[in-house]
Amino acid sequence: MSILTTVKEVLQASTQSANRGDVTEEMSKGAYWCDDCNERIRDVDVEGEGTPNCPTCGDEMQFERSQGSTGCAC
Repeated sequence: MSILTTVKEVLQASTQSANRGDVTEEMSKGAYWCDDCNERIRDVDVEGEGTPNCPTCGDEMQFERSQGSTGCAC
């Protein structure tokens, strides 16, 4: 196995998991985002059911990122 193959495999493996960071955390399906205030709240940090309101402006937030996505919710 060449060094380039090894580096390629490492880089691919680093982008295949949707669970980044502490693996003991509850698996997040996404985050809620307020476009006006740039506020972001992970879905697992929201209490109750339904879409939360922005803590800054009070507008309803948008859900971003689907379950299993390896991209960020920005």
